Amino acid sequence: MYKAKVNDQEFEFNFSDDKGLKGTVNGDSFDMDLAKQGSVHHLIHEHKSFTIELVELNKEDKFCILKVNNQELTISIEDKYDALLKQLGMENMNSQKVNEVKAPMPGLVLNILVEPGQQISKGDGLFVLEAMKMENIIKSPTYAIVKSIEVEKGIAVEKNQVLVKFE
Repeated sequence: MYKAKVNDQEFEFNFSDDKGLKGTVNGDSFDMDLAKQGSVHHLIHEHKSFTIELVELNKEDKFCILKVNNQELTISIEDKYDALLKQLGMENMNSQKVNEVKAPMPGLVLNILVEPGQQISKGDGLFVLEAMKMENIIKSPTYAIVKSIEVEKGIAVEKNQVLVKFE
C-alpha cells in the first residue's frame, strides 16, 4: 500500500504486479502501458497519452517532482512503513528541529552567504570558514528561515560557537 499526495488530493495505491502498472487507486482498478525513451516515459491510461519526466527525486524527504505533459507536479509519497510509524506516533523521529548552527572547528569567518529573513534549504551554504589554511563551506542541515547571524566577517570563531540562529 502506498499513499501519494498531489497538491491537496490524496490517493491510495495498491499494485498487483511488480512493475506498478496494474492495481487499484482509491479502490478503482487501473491498467497502464508504459514505454521509456531516454529520460522520458510515455504512459497510456484509459486511452489517454501522458508524457512523464522525473525532474527531482528526494528519497530522504519522500517527495518527487514530475513533469506531466509539461506541467510540474510535486508528489509526496508514503509507504506502509511510513503509515505504521505514523500510527505509532514515531513519524518525526528523523526530523528534529534545528534552531542554530555552530562552528564545527575553530577558524576565521571569510564570508557570510546568508542574511536574516532569508529562507534556506537543506544543503545551502551559510558561511565560508577558514581552518588550517583550508576554506570550508558550512552548509545548512535543514530547511529554515535565518533569524540572526551571530558572527561577523573577518572574525575568528571557536569550536561550537553559534554562527546562525533559525526561526
